[in-house]
Amino acid sequence: MTGSRIGRVREDEAAAWEELVATARRTVSDGLVVGTSGNVSVRVGDTVLVTPSAVPYDRLTPSDVTGVGLDGRQVLGTLVPTSELPMHLAVYRADPDARAVVHTHAVHATAVSLLLTELPPVHYMTAALGGPVRVAPYAAYGSAELARGMLDALTGRTGCLLRNHGTITYGATLDQAYDRTAQLEWMCRLWLTASSVPGRTPALLTPAQLDEAARRLRGYGRPT
Repeated sequence: MTGSRIGRVREDEAAAWEELVATARRTVSDGLVVGTSGNVSVRVGDTVLVTPSAVPYDRLTPSDVTGVGLDGRQVLGTLVPTSELPMHLAVYRADPDARAVVHTHAVHATAVSLLLTELPPVHYMTAALGGPVRVAPYAAYGSAELARGMLDALTGRTGCLLRNHGTITYGATLDQAYDRTAQLEWMCRLWLTASSVPGRTPALLTPAQLDEAARRLRGYGRPT
């Protein structure tokens, strides 16, 4: 492809690609996607490395590095980037601090997207995503409309649900983006489980309780 740097992958890109492939494989082993239904990306400088379209993750090798610029033009590799590239690029363009994006078709989260317009605060990890998780309106996969709806749902958040579709989260690292995806799926499963009990309504956290959780999470793991 014109302008590609296949064979001239930088050392930092090669290391990031290895981590990206490991994360993509983890989405499958953890049951968050089936086959190649999800996708993962990581930003290295002005290059976005992204899983290619329709290639099983267990077949990806170091020579399959696939990367695009922030304008969407392919600059690394020859495999076709994921069809959900517009969503990934929209996140990176909207938030300069975004360095990794994970998109899945997780079962419980997708189920919640069929039922609600917002996942209520059933657990303090809601604060890790910026607050109650919104559901973006349905739009065809890979479309600009889907990317726009996603950005609206992500306002003030680091993750959202996509109606009749799945989830998308982002973070400063692949580990952080993946952890947010896993936490979101778990919270959706929690809500579905609690709300299925006849005659009972799940207790929700208050805004003040979420604010306290957010403060505590900001200092989590740091020495006191």
